[in-house]
Amino acid sequence: MLTAHWPWLVAMGTLILGSAFFSASEAAWFYLREPDRRKMAPGNRAQRMAVGLLDDPDRLLTAVLFWNLAVNLAYFTIVSIVGLQIEREGHAARAGTFAAVSLLLLIVLSEMLPKSLGVLKPQALTTWFAVPLSATVRLVDPALPVFRTAILLSRRLFWPGFRPEPYLAVGDLERAVELSTGDAALLDQEQTILQRIVLLSEIRADELMRPRTQCRVFRPPVVLADLDGRLPDSGYLIVTEPDSEEVAAAIDLGRLSSVPTKYLEQHAEPVVFVPWCATVASVLETMTQRDCQVAVVVNELGETIGILTFDDVLDTIFTHSPSRSQRLLHRVPIRRVADDAWHVTGMTSLRRLTRHFGVSRPRSQSLTVAGVVQETLQRIPQQGDECRWGPFHLKVIEVSELGQLTVELTMSKPPEDDA
Repeated sequence: MLTAHWPWLVAMGTLILGSAFFSASEAAWFYLREPDRRKMAPGNRAQRMAVGLLDDPDRLLTAVLFWNLAVNLAYFTIVSIVGLQIEREGHAARAGTFAAVSLLLLIVLSEMLPKSLGVLKPQALTTWFAVPLSATVRLVDPALPVFRTAILLSRRLFWPGFRPEPYLAVGDLERAVELSTGDAALLDQEQTILQRIVLLSEIRADELMRPRTQCRVFRPPVVLADLDGRLPDSGYLIVTEPDSEEVAAAIDLGRLSSVPTKYLEQHAEPVVFVPWCATVASVLETMTQRDCQVAVVVNELGETIGILTFDDVLDTIFTHSPSRSQRLLHRVPIRRVADDAWHVTGMTSLRRLTRHFGVSRPRSQSLTVAGVVQETLQRIPQQGDECRWGPFHLKVIEVSELGQLTVELTMSKPPEDDA
């Protein structure tokens, strides 16, 4: 029976392929991530064309939706014609079955499968489809002003009071947290996390980073034996340039299903470079935009002084009592050893120290206890050195091989309660 309608069936098959093309294109182009676009930008002509289409996403989406709608309308028009012809031949039940099967084929072959493929293989599909899609987009360009005018008129007619939502202020976030739960303990935790997120805009990168002396750095080629059976505490293996000690990339060992024995640098991912004075909030934004997990902190001379990982930032936000000493040295930053004496690690931040003792922060250009000791002594501290900073008396009791200090701290007027 259907053989008599084969020209229409061929046309339906062609339209299914066309609808699948536009469905897959929509999913692939708008699932293309920023890192993928950066990789494709300097590529071949098709890749550059694919990235260029996203320079005007409204134009691209309008064209894709227009052609997809046009193709689908043509498809259903043919389905209706063939169905009516089958019904006139006296096969009403078969006409209904033909319409149902045609609809199912369009949903599966032109929507579900193409869009799934577009999400799974966005780079490949955008490269393959760039040239034909560019041509179809240019065909719609003369009608774009009409479409945009229609959208503007409909918006003013049906949603005259529509306004874009402004960015949330901190106060709005706090009110949202308060309204989100009636559990007092959970509310307190959410507010604490919110405060830490806001605090990221005040903490400098060099205050939170892992110092260069605490990082295991390797020059390529890197083999598994170089690790000596010890994984880096940060979870990242830092790789330098082949001919220098400057950091070039990082290997996230946690993402590797199996660690190869040779040429580990082939699995390295790019890093971002940030100045020591940048806030952690801006560093986090840069890492997110460039899809990097490691930021290399450099001084004013461009020398690497440490690294800051994405996990370090998350630890600062979500850990109950975040501490760089606890994270890097596995030691509490401030430990009471007598009624009027405390042992403090050199990398303890002055922010934590003054908050712990409830005192105003004395003037200093440094950010850590070790920095204050060096600033006061005007030299590299040695065991037994003593100095005074505000209400604190500091005595160096230990200097590790890597230069990490442990300081015994006393106060002129010890606090009554241990904070």
